[in-house]
Amino acid sequence: MKVVERYILRRAFAVFIAALSWTLAIVWTTQVLGRIDLVTDSGQSALTFFEVAALILPTVIPIVVPFALIIAVAQTLSSMNTDSELVVINAAGASRLTIVRPILILAIGASLFSFVIDNVADPMARQRNRELIATSRADLLSLIIQEGTFRKVDEGLFVQVGERLPNGGLGGIFVADSREPNIDLVYYAKDGSFIERDGKQMLVMNEGVIHRKAPGGEVSVISFDSYAFDLSEFSAAANEVVMRPKDRSTLYLLNPPPNDKYYQRNPLQFRAEIDRRFTEWLYPIAFALIALAVAGDARSHREARIHPLITTTAIALFFRWLGFFADSKGGSLPWVSYVVYAVPLFASALAIWFIATNRTMELPVAAADWLAAKFARARDWMTALRIRFGGGGAPRQGAA
Repeated sequence: MKVVERYILRRAFAVFIAALSWTLAIVWTTQVLGRIDLVTDSGQSALTFFEVAALILPTVIPIVVPFALIIAVAQTLSSMNTDSELVVINAAGASRLTIVRPILILAIGASLFSFVIDNVADPMARQRNRELIATSRADLLSLIIQEGTFRKVDEGLFVQVGERLPNGGLGGIFVADSREPNIDLVYYAKDGSFIERDGKQMLVMNEGVIHRKAPGGEVSVISFDSYAFDLSEFSAAANEVVMRPKDRSTLYLLNPPPNDKYYQRNPLQFRAEIDRRFTEWLYPIAFALIALAVAGDARSHREARIHPLITTTAIALFFRWLGFFADSKGGSLPWVSYVVYAVPLFASALAIWFIATNRTMELPVAAADWLAAKFARARDWMTALRIRFGGGGAPRQGAA
């Protein structure tokens, strides 16, 4: 590898790592916030929460890698063009492959990394995540008997225990059950206990009342001396780990057993998941080629209508949106699987054509003008806002 190629590869790799770290941190944080209920609702420890949060990373990485790569390539080439480095490389008689080769090496490395994550690490992480969630629900009794806290047993079912009595019983029991549509049941009991009867776990409540709110709004109150609430169905359901196609290994998806109930009901979803895993790793290469087609040649600053990074990102988002749309339809329409493969391949072929013919991939003139006008308006608005709230007044004219 030539010195200039190592220089380009080193610069692009440094920007890629920085962009990947920041983008991954933002996306990962948004996903982690949705898992906080694992701690608040089921009473799991902070260690379990952090483990679940770490298991999200393999799911996020393949989505983030292509965009981090396109930011790295477009920003690196744009900076080199601004510093006239691309002009010097062309004037020295170097071919365009001098710029293309290091970018492709970085893109192939990112694609292989994405492929390993998608087909090895992600299924393992998803399986472990399913097991953690099942374990958090399986330890039902130990969660419910924690004093003074509401516990979510199931969707629409909450239980609170006021205190644990010295004799092992429970005091101040509250149960809210809204699982049945349009009917709300609220149970209050002075005391109670957990018992096992005929292999079933029961919450027996003593000296309480049941408030039943009907669809019409009428509320009826029923007093009871003893009432048994069956909890066995929740414990049984919690112990069962349901594996979806995304949770299965690639080898399992390629040859699923005929007795798999999920496969019997949704065979197309297995095919769609295989198509997704075998195409998602192509997007880093496709996006790198798009960035090369947009910002890979030396050009005058007066020629550029908008920043190459904006153009590259807009084109990449369009193709990635098509890919996501095809993935979402693959589980119901068999012919969409061809579209899933066609999107990254067409994007790559289109970019290669621009590179081979020494053309520059740009947005249509109308779209470029529209974006430029929007950015100019936003810049003027920010300038006016800064002047208004900065206390500096209007800018002075003729200042030296």
